[in-house]
Amino acid sequence: MRSKATFVTVLWLLCCVTASGQQGTPAGGPIQRVAAADTFAPNIPGVVAGGTKVQIIKRDFEVAINGPVALPDGSGVLITEILRSRVWKFDNDDQASILLDNSNGTLCLAFDSKGRLIGNQTLPAERNKIAVIYPKGQETVLADNFEAKPFGRPNDLVVDRKGGVYITEPGPNEGQIRLGHPPTQPAVYYIPSGGRAIKVADGMERPNGIQLSPDERILYLANSLGDYLLAFDVQPDGTLRNRRNLAKLEHGKESDSDGLAIDNDGRVYVSVRGGVQVFSPQGQHLGTIPSGGPGNVAFGGPDKRTLYITSGTSLSKVQMLAQGFTGRAK
Repeated sequence: MRSKATFVTVLWLLCCVTASGQQGTPAGGPIQRVAAADTFAPNIPGVVAGGTKVQIIKRDFEVAINGPVALPDGSGVLITEILRSRVWKFDNDDQASILLDNSNGTLCLAFDSKGRLIGNQTLPAERNKIAVIYPKGQETVLADNFEAKPFGRPNDLVVDRKGGVYITEPGPNEGQIRLGHPPTQPAVYYIPSGGRAIKVADGMERPNGIQLSPDERILYLANSLGDYLLAFDVQPDGTLRNRRNLAKLEHGKESDSDGLAIDNDGRVYVSVRGGVQVFSPQGQHLGTIPSGGPGNVAFGGPDKRTLYITSGTSLSKVQMLAQGFTGRAK
């Protein structure tokens, strides 16, 4: 058993790694991840009314948070406190409770069509896995390797209507490798329902946030060390074709793009340094909602018109005109 001092040292190192990003600080300067104060949205027609407050719900989680996904019944949103292995529930009145207190370092979350909560578990470091983590009693591992080689440190995931899971694998950095995460190359994998993981994309510097269009014909990918939001055509077997640059990020690779969300009209929301950039389905930049970041983003609330934004150790929300996609929890 590790001593308390060793545990504290490991937790400190992991927190530093998480807070500074998996590939280090961009050349543009320190990443301002934590939302320091409430901000106000600009007017983005059909998306958000000008002057709407971007309200900080909680800014003092113990360690970095991520995850967010709406509960399928509209009763709230779930957030992961990664290195404390907690999954929090925030109801629509912003009241918090702990759903899980032993999530094995779950980083991001999604629901499948059966209502099962799926997460990418990053602890123990030597056995990262994609698993059903809730309801209790239904826990099961969906995948923990590709071609018998363990995952390094999967980052984000999205579940399609067939129950298949897309995951991003940025590849662990040097600090994470020292802590036991197996070295891997950046890639995107697909886990068919009941099947083994297959590689569906590679060649990106750092694949991060991942999302599907409402009709699930297009997969969107945030490449944190790239200038563009990427898009792929989804094939019937879940594989991907026709990689292309969908949208130029407002500050290019300095945006450090992270989590993604979509709304019912197919607009794409990209969490970046300092806010959330909003793009049309054709890749036109419509505006940026200021907040902390980069982090992750998800629609929630009873009508899915509340956008939740994670930024380091803080959680914010903003009331939207746009409605998040209602065909999936995420």
